[in-house]
Amino acid sequence: MTKDEVLSILRSNDSYVSGEAISVSLGVTRAAVNGAVKALKGDGCVIDSVTNKGYRLLSCPDKLLPGDVYSYLPQERRKNVICLSTIDSTSNRLKEMLKDNPESGTCIIANEQTGGRGRLGRRFESPSDSGIYLSMLIRPSGELSDMSEITAWTAVAVHNAILSAFGIETSIKWVNDLFIGSRKVCGILTELSVEGEIGLVSNVIVGIGINVNQKADEFPAEIADIATSLSAGTDGSHLDRARLAAQIILEMDKLVSDWPSGKPSYLETYRSCCISLGRDVTVSNYATGEKKQGRAIALNDDFSLFVKFDDGSSSNVMSGEVSVRF
Repeated sequence: MTKDEVLSILRSNDSYVSGEAISVSLGVTRAAVNGAVKALKGDGCVIDSVTNKGYRLLSCPDKLLPGDVYSYLPQERRKNVICLSTIDSTSNRLKEMLKDNPESGTCIIANEQTGGRGRLGRRFESPSDSGIYLSMLIRPSGELSDMSEITAWTAVAVHNAILSAFGIETSIKWVNDLFIGSRKVCGILTELSVEGEIGLVSNVIVGIGINVNQKADEFPAEIADIATSLSAGTDGSHLDRARLAAQIILEMDKLVSDWPSGKPSYLETYRSCCISLGRDVTVSNYATGEKKQGRAIALNDDFSLFVKFDDGSSSNVMSGEVSVRF
């Protein structure tokens, strides 16, 4: 932990920080600070050391190290944020932790996933050093029927986080994908645990996967025509993943605080960003296997999508998949 906290302090300062100041701030010995600096250098960080001035961070590999993320978070928020180099799935790890009753807000962030997944068990490509793979445990109050809106709220929270961190505007494809132009940059998967006897939701695990720094030619062939990253979809600049990961955590904390009374604001943002509205769509019903063509007309107050179909019928779509025909 000392290594992570030292990195956080160095990242938060543009100038030199004395070893004495760091040791006092963390309540550790100077030897512990020196050891942490050596460990960080072993991780590939370039740290300048000058007598009577202290330490200055010159560069550090973009590995989503804990200290990278912590530098953008308040001290009290860091304790429930776990950063991992690689894992099969951040959501799977949170599920394993449920037996120990972790606090609401517990968050797992990985630099790489070997078994990332999206809806219907589809694989979510999660290469190292380029994306953000983050899952958070939340416990919003409400019955199961209320929880259908959590995914839509999360899409707004992630949209807001990207805008706040980088000034990049994304659009939302109903119900849970974020796009730049006609290409996907983010997927969201929400999984619920319900107490059967009383019908209340006990745990919600929200999984968020974002393509941040992938180059256009780095996507697998099967998704190369439909996927992009925040970097490739804009000017190609390398973006600070730690900044965005921390901003997502803060926006998700705000979501929990806003639930459910803050709904009007989330609904307004969702409607203004929804790329599905006014477009031709294909609605796939997973239960029946039916696919219908139509046009998305409006977003209802419960975040369902009102669609007029080509056969003259209409429906408020609350589940399934809605593909946009660009």
